[in-house]
Amino acid sequence: MFSSALKSFTSNISSNYTIAPQASSTAGPWKIFDAKRKATGKAASVFVFEKKSLEPSGGGLGGRGGAASLKRVHEEVLERLKREASSLARLRHPSILELAEPVEETRYGGLMFATEPVTASLAQLLQDKDEQERGGGVGGRGSRYVVEEADGTKRRRELEIDELDIQKGLLQLGKGLEFLHESAGLVHANLTPEAILVNAKGDWKISGLAFCGPHESSTAATSLTAISLSEVLQHDPRLPRSVQIDLDYTSPDFVLDNHLTASADIFSLGLLILALYNLPHESSLHTNASLSTYKRLFSSSSTIPTQNNNYLLPSSRPIPPKLASDLLPRLLTRRPAQRLSAKEFQEAAYFDNILVSTIRFLDALPAKTANEKAAFMRGLPRIMPQFPKSVLEKKVLPALLEETKDRDLLAPILSNVFAMVKAMPSGKRAFTEKAVPKLREVFLSQQKSAGATEKDTSREAGLMILLENMEVVAQNCPGKEFREDILPIILQALESPTHALVDAALGTLPFVLPVLDFSTIKNDLFPVIANVFSKTSSLSIKIRGLEAFYTLIGGSASSNDDDINGVGIADKNKASSSSSSAILDKFTVQEKIVPLLKGIKTKEPGVMMAALQVFKQVGGIADSDFLAMEVLPVLWSMSLGPLLNLEQFQEFMKLIKGLGSRIEREQIKKLREMGVGAGSNGVAVRHSISSGANGLNNGNEADFESLVSGRKANANGNDDLMNDFGASVRPTNTRTQSASQQPAPTFSWQSQPAPQRQPTSALRAQPPSSRAITPDQTLSSFRTLTPVSQFSQPLQPSQPLPMRPPAPQSSFSAGGGPNIDWSAAAANNNTGWTAGSTSVTNGFDGANGSRMSSFALSPPPTSPQAVGQYGAPPLQPLQAPPQGGNGMRAGAAHATQTQPAQKKGGLDMYESLL
Repeated sequence: MFSSALKSFTSNISSNYTIAPQASSTAGPWKIFDAKRKATGKAASVFVFEKKSLEPSGGGLGGRGGAASLKRVHEEVLERLKREASSLARLRHPSILELAEPVEETRYGGLMFATEPVTASLAQLLQDKDEQERGGGVGGRGSRYVVEEADGTKRRRELEIDELDIQKGLLQLGKGLEFLHESAGLVHANLTPEAILVNAKGDWKISGLAFCGPHESSTAATSLTAISLSEVLQHDPRLPRSVQIDLDYTSPDFVLDNHLTASADIFSLGLLILALYNLPHESSLHTNASLSTYKRLFSSSSTIPTQNNNYLLPSSRPIPPKLASDLLPRLLTRRPAQRLSAKEFQEAAYFDNILVSTIRFLDALPAKTANEKAAFMRGLPRIMPQFPKSVLEKKVLPALLEETKDRDLLAPILSNVFAMVKAMPSGKRAFTEKAVPKLREVFLSQQKSAGATEKDTSREAGLMILLENMEVVAQNCPGKEFREDILPIILQALESPTHALVDAALGTLPFVLPVLDFSTIKNDLFPVIANVFSKTSSLSIKIRGLEAFYTLIGGSASSNDDDINGVGIADKNKASSSSSSAILDKFTVQEKIVPLLKGIKTKEPGVMMAALQVFKQVGGIADSDFLAMEVLPVLWSMSLGPLLNLEQFQEFMKLIKGLGSRIEREQIKKLREMGVGAGSNGVAVRHSISSGANGLNNGNEADFESLVSGRKANANGNDDLMNDFGASVRPTNTRTQSASQQPAPTFSWQSQPAPQRQPTSALRAQPPSSRAITPDQTLSSFRTLTPVSQFSQPLQPSQPLPMRPPAPQSSFSAGGGPNIDWSAAAANNNTGWTAGSTSVTNGFDGANGSRMSSFALSPPPTSPQAVGQYGAPPLQPLQAPPQGGNGMRAGAAHATQTQPAQKKGGLDMYESLL
């Protein structure tokens, strides 16, 4: 509806104000719209009257006939409405509605003017209260009055009316009427709930001055003309009732006596009080806009409101005793001379209580002395719990904030403000809308104008109160407002030369950090804290700065320091990283905070222990190599401080050991991962590295078979030693194993060096095979052995050697075998000395275990090389082979058949060589 009407407006108001599309309330013929001035953003209310609202709903011309007559009546109504707006411009009083923009005509004959922001008319509040009570109370039917917040959310207007609201409002009406009657010499003449407006502070303001004019006893100079009672009392059915006098609130002085007296407003005030306690909330007189009905009601005492009939109110709505017995009888009396004046009304016993007196004192606070103001601020917290929360928000809080311009009262005012914010359920909205702009004005705007070098002790006292209540501020101030309005104040306190302010500002971090985003903390807050820490000469500020770093890295007062130990530090940090991580990133911690800690010069225990707490947090964030190279040296240096006691030193050692354990675990894990990732066969890689380290390969690919057996590598290129005989594991007895694994014989008189012994670690590095074979397969897999040295050929001595007497029996006599001609055997043995030299050189007598030789040769000189340079123990006596065949092969076959096969792994086979 208003959007179409708004298009027809061509006025300064529509150009200079942003007007809401829907009306928030009504006041008589006026629709009230919320608005804001475009230039300043200041809130306002725009009153709009549409001329088409004067047209009858049925389209008829009414009882007076003629279109000309109706047009003349419409013009009279418009003149009265213009008179109402112009009267507001001439009357300036706290209880009179304040005019912001004068009345203007619209293109289609409408009217509009702008005033201070108002919430609703008293009539709308009472109607809303009726709907709530019919719907089952406050929690029943929702209010029609909804406002939109800055963030787009909507909330219900706080429109509750309690006893203190009524007392406060009636006092304000009494003050307004006193001003009208005595100072301006005017009578309102139509004082109804429609003419009372409630502003954003909860104050009741007088408006609806369309019928206002001088009363009979007025001596004040005024340009207004007195109204004609005979004209305005006649109800015109062609006009809406909202533009005519409401007989339900009219004094009998007008209707019955035809006198335009000031006391008529006092009678109307009494009827308005009855409407506040009536159910529904309306006047006790029901005249239906008829003068004859009005006169009939006043012809009988039973039909007019008196104390005897409980003022025609329902028995379920009791009136406060002082109001019913002392005040109302002196307001609703028939005789004007017996009524109270507006000034006497304000002095009634009904208003004599501490809460109302506090409201009165607040209204007059600017005129009080400094001592009276200080005493009032000290006593206000004691009675604050008795105030209704709505009164605290709408009346007390704004009144206190208005006095913040008095520097001497800044600290006690802010103390009371924060106490009220904590007590109010709607404290967040009240603090954001009312307190934050005032705080910015006091601490930022005034500081810029006064200069940074000027020291104001009163202002610093107020700033200290703000810092001490930062938890309340953070809880009730959204992030954007906090960052833009509160954070600059905190930064200003951090840069203050007063140590107490810096200390208090640093102590606010636990409450400030959750409200700010990471970028703001890192780029705006942290540099200031770091600068304060590096430049301060105060130990207390130094310790407080370290506590700030501890908080910035993620520490809290509930952190358990005992959890930092040599075993669980890494796991603890991983488990808690998802729920409580550091606020600053790792780079800032390692590159900015740790250098600041390294630059600490003092060795005071308080500073050292505070730094220790920071290092505990760093230990859970920084890299292990950074801890090893940057943090641990600093911790060792601090731990050896001359002023630390035993317990403090042990705390340092506890952290040093814990960090060392973490570094060790991570380094071991890293090395293991590197070993696994170096190749698919980690064992082969390690074997290659080990062989190279022991100098066996000398940088070339080694022939391991030639090294340990004196033979060349397999012709087929098979380097797997365990597959040399066609099987990876060869079951054999000790004799067969020893005979096949002994190296070629050497003699002490030979100059050729013997091969070196193979290390055990290299032998163990060969991977075992899981393939099993039978003894027959083993015997059939032997290949012809090839001599690898000149001593592998049959020994042919060039000179006669002394011969021993022949032995009584051969080396196999114990086994029952015949004597063997070893010279013929040596000549016919195709295998040479490689296979049989071990038995010849290291043979034992099978019967008595004595060493013997098959040759009648003198033994060579005894030396370590001749005895056995490998350090291997002598072989056990061989068993006699069965009859027939080659003795060596037959003996091996016989031993293989008679002894049980033992399956050994590759590692065990190579260990037998040692």
